[in-house]
Order: sequence, then structure tokens, then C-alpha cells
Amino acid sequence: MKGYLLIDFGSTYTKLTAVDIENEEILGTAKAITTVEDDIMIGFNNAYAELQSKLKDKKVDFVKKLACSSAAGGLKMVAIGLVPELTAEAAKRAALGAGARVMHVYSYDLSSKEMEEIKNSNPDMILLAGGTDGGNKECIIGNAKLLAKSGMDIPIVVAGNKVAEDEVSQILEDAGMFYKVAENVMPKLNTLNVEPAREEIRKIFMEKIVEAKGMKNAEKYINGILMPTPAAVLKAAKTLSLGSDKEEGIGDLVVVDIGGATTDIHSLADGEPTKPAVTLRGLQEPFAKRTVEGDLGMRYSAVSLWEAASTKRVLKYLDDKSIDIEAGCKYRSENIRMIPDNERDIKFDEAMAKVATEMAMERHVGVLTSVYTPCGVVYSQIGKDLLNTKYLIGTGGVLVHSENPEEILKAGIFTTEDPMHLKPKNPEYLVDRSYILSAMGLLSEEYPDIAVRIMKKYLVNTKKICCITK
Repeated sequence: MKGYLLIDFGSTYTKLTAVDIENEEILGTAKAITTVEDDIMIGFNNAYAELQSKLKDKKVDFVKKLACSSAAGGLKMVAIGLVPELTAEAAKRAALGAGARVMHVYSYDLSSKEMEEIKNSNPDMILLAGGTDGGNKECIIGNAKLLAKSGMDIPIVVAGNKVAEDEVSQILEDAGMFYKVAENVMPKLNTLNVEPAREEIRKIFMEKIVEAKGMKNAEKYINGILMPTPAAVLKAAKTLSLGSDKEEGIGDLVVVDIGGATTDIHSLADGEPTKPAVTLRGLQEPFAKRTVEGDLGMRYSAVSLWEAASTKRVLKYLDDKSIDIEAGCKYRSENIRMIPDNERDIKFDEAMAKVATEMAMERHVGVLTSVYTPCGVVYSQIGKDLLNTKYLIGTGGVLVHSENPEEILKAGIFTTEDPMHLKPKNPEYLVDRSYILSAMGLLSEEYPDIAVRIMKKYLVNTKKICCITK
């Protein structure tokens, strides 16, 4: 039997998915602690041994072994643009969509303090943007000169004003810096063009960053680490939403990915206003949008979740109001591999997950604002309208292991108490119980039709989970 082995070298766990391409079935999944500090192949081999035990007598010939990775901190990037709400924001969105963790976003001319901050943050890559095509070119040229003088040995993607492209390239070339040029992330005012920059980021990740993360041992065994894990999840979501050449997609959807360090939201929708007489304001939204909330995590950033949410907001989701929220969050941040093994800890984790979902969705979706005019109240929309989103899909440990994941996901839907945040109103709830989304993002690079059909088959409706656990 010929199969594909799809690997996710995660920040905490290395996850393997074996797929029978011919019969379009998942043969088995397995995971083990990621061991990037020593040799990443130790964790892989542990997971592989578990997978082989699950496959038992099945003789599988893995003709392809494809991987994504967020090990060793994932892909850390700095984004630089001109105007904060325009090219700087466009650069940030391009980096996020490429699967990066954006550490800092800078606008206008970089100061010496900001240059020092960039050096100290030790990013893996820099996205240098600035100016619409034919617009301001002095800023991106000046920032290129500062980067050239910095002495940093960091890959740079240049995606700004095309009029400045030749001069910026020459500056970086003379400084001996590794760089690639992509199309402008904002060629015209309020018009996004992020895909070319995302593609260049992915290529550099494969060519340079994987080696820098000490993952060459893995590359000897597999056919390639194609992209960062978050990019693979977004790729899977986009493929599932739009479909492929031969397979219909399922339409607009949102993926809620709750992890130990961050909560990521991926939305696949145009986000145009659904309410009458609402005007759009602000930067154009990409169809495939990812946001990352670094202060909303279940372990590494548990304390920052409590600080961002407040004790009252967490207690709202707990029946036992006597629980010490601060102490519970601090314990989790100090014991990042804690697995809840009693009802009290399970309920606490699920309350944290509900808060993370609620707040991350608030930050991701569009917002209505009202302006009073002589003709009455006028409403404008900034961001995506996701009210009519068909599906809300959950992934991440707390959702996968929950007996009632729908209740966690419901924390992220529209409420009449908060009518201005344009969250999904009445979606269908699905859960990635087998951790297959990142794997399907990898598979869709070669077999998008099969990837869509497998996701339709293996993403579980939460109603079925509730029936099984009752």
C-alpha cells in the first residue's frame, strides 16, 4: 500500500498523519514531544514508533514524506512599512498569512532605538515594505540603508514601492545581504496584494530558516519542510472553503486554533457588509486572513490571558466562583506540559479556552461604528463581516479533547449584548479531532481534490461528539 506521511514539527508535539492516497483514508495518527533542543528526529522517531504500532499489519510504503514546522519558535518576523494603517498593516498581514509570528511592526523612518529593538528581537526574517507604486520612495530606501548598515545577517523580503525597487536592491546587494523582491503588498491605496510576498516568505523559510532552526537532520529523511505550520493550517482552510478543480468547497468558514502560546483565528470569507446601508472603511481585507493573539494561550501565555481578560471574564464561564483564577493561570504558565486529570482542572481549562475564543474573535472580526448625521445614524464597517459564516471549525488540544467543544466555540459567536462585533451568527460547528488540518494543508500542495474530500470526511460535527459522550 502506497501512502503519504505528513509531519508537523510543532512547538510542543511532533504530529504524524499517514494517508492512503488511493483510498483517500487516514490510516493513523500519532504524536510525541518535539525534541528540537537535542535532535528533532528523536521526537519524530518516538511518534513514528507509535504510528507503526497503530498501523500493525498494514504494509505501508511511504512514497512521500512532507512536513511543516513551528518548532524552535516557528517563523519569527518583523514587518516594516510607511503608514501604520496602510503599508505597515499590509506587511503585517502578509507575514501573518505566511505563517509567521510577527514580533514587531514599524512604520515611517526607523529610529536608532527601533533598529536596536529589531536586533535584540532576533527575528528570522524581515519584510520591508513602504509606499504605493509611484508614491513615497524615500522611506523604504532610507530604511534599507539602515538595515544594510546594521550588520544583521537576516533574510529580507522587499515588497514596497516598485519605483524604489532597483535602488533598494542595490543597497542590500552592496551590503552582502540575502534578499528577495516581491510585488508591492499595497500597489494602490487600500488595495492589498499579499500573496506574492507570502510566497517569497515561504520559499525563504524552506531554503534558509529550516537550516537555521537545526532541522537539517529531518530534511535528510523527508522530502521537504514546505511551510510553517500556521501557513499549512491556513492553506487547508482555504482549500476546504474554495474547493479544488474537481471538488466543491464548503463555503465561508472560520478556524479557531487554541494553543499553549497563542490563539490563531483563520477566516475564509470576503467579509463584505451584509447589513443594508453600511459603508466599508479602512484597509481592504484579504479573503484568507489570519490573526495571532500572543496573549491568549493555554499554557505559555496563561498569565497574560488572565491579565488581558480579567478575573471576572474568566469566572463568567465557571460554576465554581471560589476558584483562584490568578493562581490557576500562574500554575499553568509554570507547568506548560500540564494535562488536566480531574473535573476541576478540566473546567478551568475550558473556561480559559472560552475566554481565548471570545477575545480572539472580537479582535479578528469587523466592527460596526455609528456616526450621527443630520440625516440620522450612519453605520460604517471596519474589518470583515462574518455574520453569515457557514462553519466554525475548532482545533488545538483543549478543543480536540473536550467532551463538549461546541460550548467552547459558541463563546466566539455573535451576541445581542455586543451587536457591533460582526461574529458568526448561526454557524455549524466542526472539530479537527484527528489533528489533520496542517497535514491536509501539506497534502493540498499535491492533491487538493483528495485533501478536500478527506477534510469533509474526517472533520467531526460537534453534535456527534455530544451524542458519543452522553
